[in-house]
Amino acid sequence: MHVEVETFLAALAPDKRALTDRLRALIHAAAPALDEHIKWNAPSFDDRVTLNYAPKGGMRVILHRGAKPRDTAGFAFDDAAGLAAWPSPDRGVVTIRDMADLDAKAASLSALIAAWIAAAR
Repeated sequence: MHVEVETFLAALAPDKRALTDRLRALIHAAAPALDEHIKWNAPSFDDRVTLNYAPKGGMRVILHRGAKPRDTAGFAFDDAAGLAAWPSPDRGVVTIRDMADLDAKAASLSALIAAWIAAAR
């Protein structure tokens, strides 16, 4: 783990840290080749999956194809489970309210992340 990630995680409140660690483990298991760093004040994985802390609690898992907008012509992704909201064809947002919500979505989210990484390269 990078020092910047360790430093960031050490500063989190215990409840936020627990949810963050659980999501990080799920992402690492679904896509083990991704490199983790801190971006936009949260863990990010090769600029393809980024965590985001919701202002009123919970977290969002952002699926994207990088920091800069890309042409979406010819790009398609099928979120068969309908787990994410898709504000654009290449940006998905999965909302996780709390640990119980993550428990309910874990298997589907893991599959979604693995499929996203394969499609977004």
